[in-house]
Amino acid sequence: MVVLFLSLALAQGSGKPMYPFSSEGFTRFLHQHEKTVAPLERDANLAWWEAATTGKEEAYAKQAELQTKLETVYTDTKAFAYLKELRAKGVVQDPKLRRQLDLLYLKYLGRQFDPELLKQIIAKATAAEQKFATFRGKVNGQEVTDNQIEEVLRSSRNREERKAFWLASKQVGAALAAEVVALVKLRNQAARKLGFRDFFSLQLALNEQDETWLLHLFAELDRLTADAFSALKARIDQVQGQRLAATPDELMPWDYTDRFFQEAPNLSDLDLDAPLQGKDIVALVASFYKGIGLDPTSILARSDLFERPGKNPHAFCTDIDRQGDVRVLANVKPNQYWLDTMLHELGHGVYSFYVDRNLPYFLRADAHIFATEGVAMLFGRLAQNARFYLAMGLIGPEQLPTFEKAMAEKLTAQALIFSRWCQVMLRFEKELYANPDQDLDALWWSLVERYQGVKRPEEAPKGAWASKIHIVSAPVYYHNYCLGDLYASQLHAAIVHELYPGAEPGHVVYVGNPKVGEFFKKRVFGPGASLSWSKFVEFSTGAPLSPQAFAKQFVLTTKPKE
Repeated sequence: MVVLFLSLALAQGSGKPMYPFSSEGFTRFLHQHEKTVAPLERDANLAWWEAATTGKEEAYAKQAELQTKLETVYTDTKAFAYLKELRAKGVVQDPKLRRQLDLLYLKYLGRQFDPELLKQIIAKATAAEQKFATFRGKVNGQEVTDNQIEEVLRSSRNREERKAFWLASKQVGAALAAEVVALVKLRNQAARKLGFRDFFSLQLALNEQDETWLLHLFAELDRLTADAFSALKARIDQVQGQRLAATPDELMPWDYTDRFFQEAPNLSDLDLDAPLQGKDIVALVASFYKGIGLDPTSILARSDLFERPGKNPHAFCTDIDRQGDVRVLANVKPNQYWLDTMLHELGHGVYSFYVDRNLPYFLRADAHIFATEGVAMLFGRLAQNARFYLAMGLIGPEQLPTFEKAMAEKLTAQALIFSRWCQVMLRFEKELYANPDQDLDALWWSLVERYQGVKRPEEAPKGAWASKIHIVSAPVYYHNYCLGDLYASQLHAAIVHELYPGAEPGHVVYVGNPKVGEFFKKRVFGPGASLSWSKFVEFSTGAPLSPQAFAKQFVLTTKPKE
């Protein structure tokens, strides 16, 4: 994932000098603003990196202090008033200047609040993130790591062991639920002072997303995937039930292969991790990216890739300075999960690294958060494509038929399962911000049952919903993963059409083709944030964003070939 700092700031009386209401005046404003913001962003990002890689209390305190200082820049009421009036006058005509004006206006808009509220929001969010990063659940009184939990859920045939480790994964939620609700209320308070219904509606507006459009798109995606998912879920329950000596009706949340049922299980008896045992995942992924002309060497040189105590147990990519200092945090193991994760995170990484650095500072970023997610997901899908394994020398030609059937089924299952999980997250966050005082456990499990078909257990721990870190660290963000999946399917279809005419889309894995890297540099990375997301999607794929390419790729192929 991309690390986002979504805290809100509040308005203060002091302001910047006024500039003329003209393109020249705005250019002067931009120059001064970059001089102020660029070093602050770099320092705050470096502090966050130190905190995530060390887990030290003083590092988190420093990050909170620097983040507050950076956010406070955007609380300037006079600067906001200048940008607002400049937009209204329509005097900025140059497309790149106009795009920067729109982006900065939205950034200031989301921070026009009381400074004291800013401090409270950042303090609460930082404290919660620190607890997430350092918390370790316990099984029989012994601390367990995220990797241990994932391994048990992925492979154990002992239902009692699975249950114990699944419950351990929810302990952080129970510890944090009340704090998260308090944070939600502060975010809502800030949003309402701006005239928005709640923080959910504010965040969509700040991301240039129309709520009606978004909910309609998700409803359409639900319609396109419901039957296929239902059939898939029945097959998963049959396979898992046989593995665990349980009937499909007896299966509980801990009987699936990850803690949220957001990942696809391996429905075959084939060990999909076997080709990766003893392999250097980092070197493998680096060689793939080099082969398509997107060299990640400098990214990896600055990254922190292996597990150790105190370090954030998850994975993310961050752009420190918009000048090439891009880094990945990971906890790599030689398995398919971490192959997927490293392909994904370096997808974010090469996007940030290869954005045209001749662009102005404020356009030297991804076109939209879902665009970089889409690129990352597109590359991550290769971890579940047997032809990628063949091309990378991980399996031989004689193994291809067996692995291809198992991996194609898993990839399709992953796409459908994740789309349903995103339905839960979008709808939960919408209702969470609409009414944080409701029975959130009941809301959570009703959505899980409705969209994922997973039963609420009698032992359901309080605050299970709060064990999802994104609710704290990336609020009202998760739907962008789903939009990213839709974009990934459209982007892949465009690449196949342009670079591999007539090829079977599922057979195209890009390995060793530098034209793929050129396509990304020109059509995806190069424009940076210079286009609105809707124009960007059409520029890079040739069509508006919709669920149609996703459905064509996955819904119509839910039955594996014999």
